[in-house]
Amino acid sequence: MKKLLLVIAVAVIAWLVYALAWPTRFAPVAWQPVPADTSAAKPASLAHVTRLAETAGTGPETVITGPNDALYAGYADGTVHRLARDANTRITQDTVIADTHGRPLGLAFAPPGTPAARAGTLYIADADKGLVAVDEAPTRTAAANGLRLLTDTANGTPFRFTDDVVVADDGRLYFTDASSRWPQPDYRTVILEHAGDARLMVYDPATDTTRVLLDGLQFANGITLSRDPRYLLINETSAYRVRRYWLRGERAGTNDIFIDGLPGFPDGISYAPGADVYWIALFAPRNALLDFAADKPVLRRLTWHLPAALQPRAAHESHILAVDDQGRIVANLIDKADSAYAPITSVEQVGDTLILGSLERAAIGRLAAPTLP
Repeated sequence: MKKLLLVIAVAVIAWLVYALAWPTRFAPVAWQPVPADTSAAKPASLAHVTRLAETAGTGPETVITGPNDALYAGYADGTVHRLARDANTRITQDTVIADTHGRPLGLAFAPPGTPAARAGTLYIADADKGLVAVDEAPTRTAAANGLRLLTDTANGTPFRFTDDVVVADDGRLYFTDASSRWPQPDYRTVILEHAGDARLMVYDPATDTTRVLLDGLQFANGITLSRDPRYLLINETSAYRVRRYWLRGERAGTNDIFIDGLPGFPDGISYAPGADVYWIALFAPRNALLDFAADKPVLRRLTWHLPAALQPRAAHESHILAVDDQGRIVANLIDKADSAYAPITSVEQVGDTLILGSLERAAIGRLAAPTLP
């Protein structure tokens, strides 16, 4: 027994020496999360989600509407699908329109009449490839791929985790790079490290140039334009907050915090014109261990070296929020059941329906939009 305990002790000591002293790129930074906001709107059920396009593929991370009210989604195998639907949002046709050979995440079409942007062009934030585009048409299939790389580097630093994109009415494309150090499969490492290596950028198709607008962001993820549009909203996933970057007016070029202390990890965000709110998809609720270890880099270094099965895991919970233009939560929809459609990584309101995307599920979610105050 003593020999067994000695062997265990030696093994533990050896592992500690390895975890703390062995050279690695992982460099956790101490920080202090803002406590979760407990004054949010009263929780309501998110249980009645209908699954659509269950055989199209795995991981429709972002789902948007496009020409002819079709749904568009990018999947884990690199394909981008056009999903034609009827008046009841039932899928009537599934067409693969492109294959990035990467991981398509954010998708966006330019508003009608936008200068310097081709009508019908689908812009894709591909985690592996960068910002790419495909000229969409009703007859397009993946056989006529037509993908164009727009940009994959800024200020000499390549994109490692291109995440989401939105097109402004002047034709400029605003997009996020969630990490300049780690690729998309290592998204848990990005959260655990908290190094602030994410960026907000703008690509101008008229001049074929890319500029960095903000750096030092924490896992810059979903992005959307405001109603006017006077500003951008950018989810900082690992900091539980949404940042605002002003595009117009006397505050143009400055930024501030739009909402902080979210109860989970914000992923996708979109503006709903008819409802005049921003919908935020929370990937998962906060993890008590991660919050406890936030100001303890050594503990997070040890955690990172643990086998994957022993590291903190995201709870299986579907959760979306509606936020008004003052950053106040006006709807709080949750489902914690084993059958929940989770994780939710995008949410878009189309009329009286919410369309949900997920990084890991096979189906696209559909939900009746709640009545908002």
